[in-house]
Order: sequence, then C-alpha cells, then structure tokens
Amino acid sequence: MTTATRIQPSVHITGTPGVGTMAVVARRDSGFRPDDALRGGEINEVETDPSMRKASTTAGVGLLAMSVLSAFGYLIAVKGLVVPGNAARTAKNLTGHEGQFRFGILSLYLVAALDVVVALALHRMFKPVSDALSRFAAGLRVAYAAVFVVAISQLVGALGLHPQALRHITTFTNIWDAGLVLFGLNLFVLAYLAYRSDYVPRLVGALLAIAGFGYVFDTIVRVLVRGSSSNVSAITGMGEFVFALWLVMRGRRITLTNSQSHDISIGVVR
Repeated sequence: MTTATRIQPSVHITGTPGVGTMAVVARRDSGFRPDDALRGGEINEVETDPSMRKASTTAGVGLLAMSVLSAFGYLIAVKGLVVPGNAARTAKNLTGHEGQFRFGILSLYLVAALDVVVALALHRMFKPVSDALSRFAAGLRVAYAAVFVVAISQLVGALGLHPQALRHITTFTNIWDAGLVLFGLNLFVLAYLAYRSDYVPRLVGALLAIAGFGYVFDTIVRVLVRGSSSNVSAITGMGEFVFALWLVMRGRRITLTNSQSHDISIGVVR
C-alpha cells in the first residue's frame, strides 16, 4: 500500500533569539505536529503518489482501447452480420464471414479483461476519496465483466451452430443488456467519487452520472417494453469517453489537496 508524500514543514530562524524563537519552542513543547499544519490549511497541495498517477493513465488508456475493441467486436463483427428476424440470412452471413466473427469474439473477451484492469486502476485513483466506495465501484465493474463473459459464451456457441446463430446472438444481447445495469451503477458511484474529489472536474463527474443513467434507463425500458430498441446510452455514454480523454491528458498531473493527503495519513496510522 502506498500513500501520498507528507511534507514536513521546516522553520527558519534568523537574527537574535526572542519572541519568535520562544513561539516556535512553545509550539514544539505543546506537541505541534506537521499534521496540525495540514488541519490549519497552511499547506495547500502535496505531491501525489506516483502509483496514483500511473493508475489514472492506465484507466484512461484502457477505456479508450475498450472503445475501439468494442466498436469492432460488436458493431462490425457481430451486429454487422445479423439480419433481424431472418435466421437463414444471418447464418449465411456468419458462414461467409466466420473469421471476422471469431475476431469479434476475441475483441469482446479483451474488453472484458480490460474492464477488470480499469476497475482496479480506478479503485487506486479514487482511494483517497473513499476506499470503501472505490472498492464497491470496482466490485460492480468486475461483476459486470463476469456477466459480459457469460454473454460472450453465447457467441462462441453460435460458431458451431450457424442455423441457430441468430438465437445465440439474441441471447448474448439479452444477457449483456441485463449486465449493463451493473455497469450503470458503477458509473453512478464513480460520478459521486469524482464529484467528491478535488482533482477531477465536477463537470466530468456529472457526465459520468448521465452516462450511468443512460445505461440503466435503456435496460429497464427493454425489459418492461418488449421489442423496445431504446438506445439513449449511445448518446449519454459519451460521458465515459470524455472521462477517458481527461484521464489520459490530465491524469498524470493529479495533485491531492492537504485534506485528502491528511486523510490518507490518518488511515495508515490506524
């Protein structure tokens, strides 16, 4: 476990010992500690643990890579071969583009693996705000990744049963939709952590909350309204993309405030 570097204030005394010297001695004798300066607001910023900056960059790169992989894996390699309501045409497309379909499945498996990496990285990044909530957010994302893997297994089943490919792909979509509730909840928690932090813009936190709402809304509508094609998340999901760009461009410049650094120090002592 790593913690933010704590700055030890130094005292410089010049001239003839007098009132100033006695004041410093009095502060030392009364048990003055560097933490007292943190509480009093004498230090505005402290250096951030390098691992935290590395985690934020890792999360940003991971999210951007997931965007590319999922776009190819689902929109092109899977959905691009589906003819809604026509199992025969779908089977024919899959037979003629089986290699593309296989690469699509591989891409989606990589997305699920990256979800776990991103979950751990974001836990490290938001740990100074709340260790418990950042763990909870990571758990939600890992749980979503597990559901996603189960969904992808339906695509694997379609490889050996081309005539039933449409049914397998539909089951994949249904399981994935259900799992997106967990993903949306994960974004809600991340939005709260971003809002509470002093190093992520609150606008980014608001966009994450909107993105989470979009995923949850789409899933609920699709469950309650048979045949619904609600896709609000296609627009609101851009909030996570903005977050990814911010992580890559600004993540390495994150600096904790005195209060957050002090909270970490207290937590380590306990």
